[in-house]
Order: sequence, then C-alpha cells, then structure tokens
Amino acid sequence: MDYENLILTKEEHLGIITINHPPANAFNFATLNDFDQALDELENDKEIRAVVITGAGEKGFSAGFDVSDAAHLEECGPKGSALWTRVERFPKPVIAAINGFAFGGGCELALACHFRIMIDAPKAKIGLTELNLGIIPGWGGTQRMTRVVGKAKALDLILFSKRLSAPEALEIGLIDKISLPGEAVKDALDFAGKLSERPPLAVGCVLKAIAAYLDDGIDEGLRVEQEGIQSIRNSKDAQEGFTAFFEKRKPVFTGE
Repeated sequence: MDYENLILTKEEHLGIITINHPPANAFNFATLNDFDQALDELENDKEIRAVVITGAGEKGFSAGFDVSDAAHLEECGPKGSALWTRVERFPKPVIAAINGFAFGGGCELALACHFRIMIDAPKAKIGLTELNLGIIPGWGGTQRMTRVVGKAKALDLILFSKRLSAPEALEIGLIDKISLPGEAVKDALDFAGKLSERPPLAVGCVLKAIAAYLDDGIDEGLRVEQEGIQSIRNSKDAQEGFTAFFEKRKPVFTGE
C-alpha cells in the first residue's frame, strides 16, 4: 500500500515506518491516518516480528502535532492519543530510532515505543515542549514520561519544557541506547533483528502481560501472564525451544 506522509518498508521479519512529512515530520490528520493504516498492515503481516519507527531526513524524528492543521485540531487530539496507546500495546516490539529532534507529540510517540535509540548530535534533543505554547502534552506524555522517569523528574521536564541531549536522556532512562549520527536506524534494525529471532508467540504474550500490569495493576498482569502460558505451552515454538535445548543447538522459531 502507498502512503502519502510516511514510507513503509519491510526487510525480512522487520517493518520500518519512516515519518515523511516535511519539514519537521509533524503529524497532521492525514499523517495520523497513514500511521494507523501502517500499523494495521504490520500487525496483520505474520512475517513481521518487530517494528522500527524513525523520521525522514537528517534533522528529526518528529516535532509532534502539525499546528498548521488547526482545522482538524479536535480530531487529532483523541486520534493521536489512541494511536500512541496502540503503539504501546502493539503485539510486536516497537523501537524508536530517534534520528534528531523529538518534541511534543514526537517525544510522546517515542515514549510509547518499547525501546528508544537516539543519536548524539548537537541538534538532537528530546522533550515535551507543549507548555511553551500554553498547552499540555495530550498524546499520553504526562502519563508515560512519569512512568519512565518518575514523578519529580517528569514534572521538571514537562513544566519547564526541557530539551535533553542523548547523554542527558540516557542518564535518566528516557532512552535506552545512544547512536552515532546517521546510525540510529542501523542500530535499531540490528536490535530489532535480534528480537525477531526470539519466539514470536512468547514475545507477544510478554508484551501483553506487561502492558496489562502497567495499565491495570499486578492482579490483571498476573492473569494475562497465566493466560499467555496456557495459550503457548503446546505451540510448535515451545516444542522447538525444548528440543533445541536438549539437542544443544540454537532454536529456530516460526511463530506457530
């Protein structure tokens, strides 16, 4: 499928979404719709086991909401929030390859991803900058930033609209890895490739159980965990895992 404001490519078991809406890869209503459809395509493709999200060009990942699309402001708010939540609950690992600035909704998208890799460059900064415009983060930023870095640090970052470099973000756990300029996508694909070798059914169950805990508490998380155990205990992947263990070889998982 062709997309107007993003590029969707596939490499073996990996899907790559490149936000392509110049000049700042900001999300207007059309771009949000493209993103939604791309997630549909990747979720329904059984060959895809991990997803990388990045921004087109050399300047940035995403500046968040496209303020020039004021005509769709009321629609973009709920849709952006729902889409970022969908990313957080996606049944396949999602890695943000932050290739430059990630502000506002762009930072919120990165926060929704399961892993974040960011380049270390002078103009590569990340932060929730909405208060500079007299508004607040509206695509999950108040919640996910607090979850990732803690209450006090989240308040400091959000209330003062701070923009962090990659080393600063790594120090507080906002990102997981630093890349050299131009290497974020490569590093993300290398990591995603390793994830794609893991058993897909089990990976999906782990993601679902952790999301259940984060959203609804430990009792629900434990329930979903047990549900996952029951659903995959007789799978071909489970059989392959045990067989490979006893045969002292590397398992080859098929997602069945």
